Amino acid sequence: MILLEPNSYVLEETLLARFNSEKPEVVDITLVDFDNVIYHVQTSAEQRTLLNLSVEMKYFNEVCAYGAESILQREYGDYLVPVANSQYQITLQFNLEQLPADKAGLAKHVSMLKRNVLASPFIRAFEYWESQQEGAGPLMATHYRENEAIYVQAQQDRVTVIFSTLFQEEVDRVLGKVFLQEFVDARRQAAIQNAPQVFYSSREAPLEIRHLPGLRQDESVGYVSFVLFPRHFADAEVREKTISQIQLFRDYLHYHIKCAKAYMHSRMRTRVKEFLKVINRAKPDRTTAASEKRTASGRYFRPQFRQSSATSPQQVEGEW
Repeated sequence: MILLEPNSYVLEETLLARFNSEKPEVVDITLVDFDNVIYHVQTSAEQRTLLNLSVEMKYFNEVCAYGAESILQREYGDYLVPVANSQYQITLQFNLEQLPADKAGLAKHVSMLKRNVLASPFIRAFEYWESQQEGAGPLMATHYRENEAIYVQAQQDRVTVIFSTLFQEEVDRVLGKVFLQEFVDARRQAAIQNAPQVFYSSREAPLEIRHLPGLRQDESVGYVSFVLFPRHFADAEVREKTISQIQLFRDYLHYHIKCAKAYMHSRMRTRVKEFLKVINRAKPDRTTAASEKRTASGRYFRPQFRQSSATSPQQVEGEW
């Protein structure tokens, strides 16, 4: 089992290599992260010391309504520049000659950009809980993948997070149902009582989002609801850890599905090899010792059986 980090490892390594390079070079690299997020790292031939990082997020306009721009300004305000290409929504610019002393820390922090942007609806829900307002807060939807979304809603004593998950293949659908049902059953164990409550439905959407238009309700869609209590977000450090872990739920789910399929395929191949060995051992040995014999001189001969003249059919018939 791998441990998925909330940051983009390939983006961190790419930026760190450019930051530590003694001689600025012309760079034009495109990277892809989870949820179809695209990073474009580029420098021009005229200004090699200026490194531009452009980010494409299809759901950026949705999270902007929940405070994503203020998070970007707070975390990366010194490096934000106007976007030059309409394909991208965020652009950061780094002067390679004026970088801070902790270059590794800067590369690590920038690689958390997707996580920080997607954290905006969770932070807004936690702030609503802290305000102690009556009733439920606004339902915040983020369509982070095609036909899949994250719904976050705060209440006075909890925060509900709902994932809609789409399974493209029939095998993934069956394995996904098994894994998601295990989330519900595992919560009942005494060893993990600190975990949030989990509810799963295969076709029917939860009550919190059932009124929304355009929801798919067929066998290929599953809805997973996490109920976060104050112990999961009251403390600042625990809150950041909760946001990082719950964002990776969909990635972990499909990772386990692929690992289960690979394991079953390897077991089936092993069983087929064992069956072939059994079949090969069951084949009779084709030897010539039982059907052919040799004479004293070494020649082969086959015994021939002749009918006796006393018992020929004509003789028997004449006697009768």
